Amino acid sequence: MNIHKNARLTPLRREEMPVAILSGALTKVQAACIYAVSHKIVSRWVARFKQGGCAVMAGRSLHPRNSPRQTNTSLCERIAALRRQRLTGKHIAMETGL
Repeated sequence: MNIHKNARLTPLRREEMPVAILSGALTKVQAACIYAVSHKIVSRWVARFKQGGCAVMAGRSLHPRNSPRQTNTSLCERIAALRRQRLTGKHIAMETGL
């Protein structure tokens, strides 16, 4: 897992926080202050931990599961072929009818 430089919680901290809350060592408000995240984030991570334990604490992918308006594969291949010919967007639009 890649952790960007501004990440508040590493995977270790994500596991540590809900365990402390569920064991009674911290309240959600205290955890929010200690880990420098919002109360909403604390609640989200505690709910995830309750749902699946340590296994679900890794970050989730943000890409959509499906794309109903996805461009047709044949059109994508045609556009890629035109780009390889170094045509500009204007020329590609005229060629493909976009």
